[in-house]
Amino acid sequence: MLESIWEDLKREFSSGNMITRLILVNVSVYVFINLLWVISGIPSGGTDHSIYDEVTRYLSISSDPWFNLTHPWVLVTNMFLHQGFMHILFNMLFLYWFGRIVGDLIGDHRILPIYLLGGLTAGLVFFASANLLPYGDGAIHYALGASGSVMAIVVAAGVLAPEYIMRLLILGDIKLKYIVAALVFFDIVATGGTNNTGGAFGHLGGAAFGWLFVSQLRNGQDLSAPVNSMVTWFKDLFSGADKSRKPKKSNKKKTKFTIIKGEGSRDNTPPPQDHQEKLDKILEKIKKEGYENLTSEEKEFLFNASNK
Repeated sequence: MLESIWEDLKREFSSGNMITRLILVNVSVYVFINLLWVISGIPSGGTDHSIYDEVTRYLSISSDPWFNLTHPWVLVTNMFLHQGFMHILFNMLFLYWFGRIVGDLIGDHRILPIYLLGGLTAGLVFFASANLLPYGDGAIHYALGASGSVMAIVVAAGVLAPEYIMRLLILGDIKLKYIVAALVFFDIVATGGTNNTGGAFGHLGGAAFGWLFVSQLRNGQDLSAPVNSMVTWFKDLFSGADKSRKPKKSNKKKTKFTIIKGEGSRDNTPPPQDHQEKLDKILEKIKKEGYENLTSEEKEFLFNASNK
């Protein structure tokens, strides 16, 4: 049975989109860290989980600058680490719901950069707030979880498709802009309390990056390009790719993408008129009826257009 599960996970990871991969990584880390909690408590009858506490601390970002300098990996590992079930459940649900919208509109290849850069921004804002604001009382604090990364994707989705309709349980159909505004508002309110104040500031940092990313993309600056280049470099490094070959130059960086406002491509070569008209009609349909009401042909057309 375990072998079958492992094969299923490998297949999903290799064939799935970036949202699927991020969810699988987060869930895998969650399973590992909770198994560690069980195993570390067995010798003491469940009273001592010091090994678990030590591992989670060494994977979390700290308010102590020296700890972060001597453990630089925490800038990345903290955004994949969850302890509570409800914490990971809502983060993964939001990642799936909102990440699907972002991936469909501006391309799956931009999901990982938004996740990583949003999480990094959230971590830095947490660190700054913990050291500059009085809520710390001199104590060392630690932050973990994908909330900052997820908030970056949530706000990016809201900026890209504010009129997108989401159907919520009990509440019914609500436009995306109101859902995103409510989530940001809750984090703003949380900064005024005493519970997880640093985390709330981190969430807002991730949200701010999501807005910045889309704004820069509309202005022709793709912040995902450096991250994707680095990911490609690591892939080539570990796969033993032929380094003598010069990588092909991509023109994607020079392209100004069309996103939700129905603006045409601002590349030097304008797209064919019929292609642009079809794209504008699909974007207008999303505004009025929501993405879920697109036909499979329209979704495929939009996906292909977002990757050009």
